[in-house]
Amino acid sequence: MTSSIPQLSLRDELFLLGHDDDTGQPHIHRQTLALGLAGAVLIDLFLAGRIVLDTTDDTGPGGEQRLRLHLDRPVGDLIADTALASIRYARPTPPLRGWLPGFAADLYDRTRAGLQAGGILRHDVRRRLGGLARTDRYLPTDLKWPVVARARLHYIATGRSQPDNHTAALGGLIATLGLTNHLYLADDTAALTVQLRTIAEQHHRQVRDIIAAVDAAVGDLATATYR
Repeated sequence: MTSSIPQLSLRDELFLLGHDDDTGQPHIHRQTLALGLAGAVLIDLFLAGRIVLDTTDDTGPGGEQRLRLHLDRPVGDLIADTALASIRYARPTPPLRGWLPGFAADLYDRTRAGLQAGGILRHDVRRRLGGLARTDRYLPTDLKWPVVARARLHYIATGRSQPDNHTAALGGLIATLGLTNHLYLADDTAALTVQLRTIAEQHHRQVRDIIAAVDAAVGDLATATYR
C-alpha cells in the first residue's frame, strides 16, 4: 500500500502527526514539539550511522551522554547536515541533554519551511470579519503523508507488521510527547501509548536514550514554565 510513497524523515513525519490535518493547528505546544523534532533529527542521524552517544567518565556517577560523530559525511538534508555541523565544531563535544533545547530553538519554523519547500505543506490564508482577521495555516498538500505514517504505526501496534527502526522510534516519540490520542488508532489510548513505548524500547539502546532525553527536556520545559 505504501511502497510507492517515499518515506519522509522522522522529523517531518513527527511534524505532520503533531498537527491537525484539517486546521493545521499543533496538537501540543510548539516548544514541546520542537524538542521532539530535535530528538528525531538525532535519531535519523544515528540510524544513518553518522553519530553515536558516548558516556564520559568525568561527570560523576553514571557519566554524561555526549554526541560524537561516527561518520563525518553529509546526508543531503539541510537540517540534518546543520545538526552534524553543530556537533562537529562544538568544543567540548556537546552533551545530549544540553544539545536538544539549543538546536530546537528555531527548529519548528525550519521544519515547516522545509516541508513547504518540498511540496508537502501548502500555505493557506483564512480571512474573517470582512478581511480584518487573518489566520495563516499550513496544511498537507496530500493527506497520504500523515495517513501513511499513521498506518505504519497502526500495523506495528496491531502486530500486522514487524516494526522497523524508523517506525519504532516514531512511535516512541509520539508516546513521549503525548500525541497518541491524536492518532485516532484506538479507543484505549493509554494502552496504545504503553504499546508504542514498549516497541520503541525493544530497538536500539541509543535511540531509547535519545527519546528519554527528549522526555527529560520536555519535563524541564514544563518546570521552567511554572517558575
